[in-house]
Amino acid sequence: MDASASPAAAAPDPAPVPGPGHPAAPVPPPASRLRRLAAPVGAMAAVVGAFGYVAAVDPNEPGHYPVCPLLRFTGVFCPGCGGLRSAHAFAHGDLAAAFGANALAVVGYAVLAVVWLLWTVRASRGRPLRIGLAPRYWWGVGAVFLVFSVVRNLPFGSALAP
Repeated sequence: MDASASPAAAAPDPAPVPGPGHPAAPVPPPASRLRRLAAPVGAMAAVVGAFGYVAAVDPNEPGHYPVCPLLRFTGVFCPGCGGLRSAHAFAHGDLAAAFGANALAVVGYAVLAVVWLLWTVRASRGRPLRIGLAPRYWWGVGAVFLVFSVVRNLPFGSALAP
């Protein structure tokens, strides 16, 4: 029997399927505006839910939330200490108490609100959100957290302590 006469040898090789970026690759249809806004709207729903919970369950009353482990075992305030009390006051519209509990958290709420707004606008226009910060900016953010942590634990920085 001749090996070239077999049916497997007679079948041609399948044509390669073009991949992404190939000129012949099919272009997916653009996503609808509702689908593009699903992620930012979902993220905002989670934030609203979290703030709603903290607004309803007062962190100033003991027993509702766990104690900060760093504060419990060392007596040192971490950058997040007072964050729940700050969120509770912020949710109730008391900005003075929110700043008094954790000023860095209130600044963080404002920064995250701006990023969320930018994300929503870009998503509605069909463009992705890209936050490309150079490493020196991330080091700067870390330095701000470190300085905030140190100052709030010193006698002259007691105004920053929760």
